[in-house]
Formats: sequence, structure tokens, C-alpha cells
Amino acid sequence: MKPNNKKIIAIIPARGGSKTVPKKNIKLLAGKPLIAYTIEEAKKSKYLDRIIVSTQDKEIANVSEKYGAEVIKRPEHLAGDTSKTIDALLHVVRVLIRKKYFPEIAVELQPTSPLRQVKDIDEAIEFFFKNKSDSVTVASVCEEVFNPYLALKIEKKSLKPVFGWEYFSKRKQDLPKVYFPNGAIHIFTPKFLFKNKSVYRQKVLPYIMPSERSIDIDQESDFLLAETYLNKL
Repeated sequence: MKPNNKKIIAIIPARGGSKTVPKKNIKLLAGKPLIAYTIEEAKKSKYLDRIIVSTQDKEIANVSEKYGAEVIKRPEHLAGDTSKTIDALLHVVRVLIRKKYFPEIAVELQPTSPLRQVKDIDEAIEFFFKNKSDSVTVASVCEEVFNPYLALKIEKKSLKPVFGWEYFSKRKQDLPKVYFPNGAIHIFTPKFLFKNKSVYRQKVLPYIMPSERSIDIDQESDFLLAETYLNKL
């Protein structure tokens, strides 16, 4: 099933004021602002009708518009260090509804996933529509190399297994496969968002991405790693 004749929007939440990397969302990566990679891939999508950046930062807004995105100004009280992304998503949808635009599907694209490609966006949207309901969301994930079944904690100065010592006698390939959300793509209906105030509720379906496209930029070293992969594309 293809998502024909549906109003599908992309929301790119891009708060200014990053503490780990100053001006992270517009910091240059291989000569281009970080957020530009997400905007450019979103613009290539055959399904997205509108690409909207949510930010309170004028520099981020200017860069976003330069690369072809719309900007909805985020209120300052939704852009603090303790603010939640979900509140920014809700704000965007509310603004659109007040303007008599009623999106049927929203796709959150974090600007810190510069290696996500348009094929990931469109395949995830198609996957969502094969399973579409107001109780289903899609989240992009990647297989975790460091299996948490082998995780340890320290109690009373001794190492203790988080899940049990029995997993340490297994071959790695015999351990349960585990996946972690990579933050690149979340897809949901506005109805789901308003009801649950989260993208992780009820039935969350996985769109699996390879690890090389799953880099999430959080610190300076991530820029170097991402640039290495970009040079290979």
C-alpha cells in the first residue's frame, strides 16, 4: 500500500543552545551545516508535503530557510535545557491545526542524523502505511553491536551481571539480537501524539537501518566519525 493523497509532514526539532557542542545543529560537517543534511534528504522524498523546522534560534531558522525548509518558531519555554522534544512536536501540530492545515501523518527527523538517506525516509513511510492505525508508530533502529545481555554493574565493589551470568557462557551469535533507537525517524499520527504524549507507546514497529547510517551526533568526536562515513558515500 502506498500513502497516496495523504497530508504528510516532516518535523525537524532543532533547539538552539546545545551544551555539549555549541551551535551543534548548524555546525559545519564536511563544509555544510549539520541540519542541512536532514533538510536536503527530506526534500527528495516523494511523500513529504511540508518540511518544518521547529526552533527558537534565529541562526538555525535562517539556515533552515536557506536550505528550503519552513520554520515554525518554538516558544522559549519549550526550548530550555529540560524541554522535551515531544512538546515541540505537539506545538508544531497545534500551530498547523490553528491555521486550518490538518496533517494526517507526522514524520520526526532529528537533525543529528546526517547519514539518514531519502530511501530510509520513504521506506519507513511505506512501512508505516502497511501497518497504519492510530495505535501504531514506527521508529528507526539499528542492531546494537555491544549486546546489553553482557552488561555488568558494580555492587559492593564487585562486578555483577545485569541479566545473569548464564549469558556469558554463550557465543555472541547465540545471544538474543537487540536493537536500539537511533533517533533518525519516528512516524506517527497526530491523534496518537495527542493521546499518548510520546512516540513510544502501544505498538512500535521497527524500521531497521544499518549502523553506518545510524550515527547520532552528540559530541565533537561524532562529527569526525560522520565525516569519515560521508567521504565513503
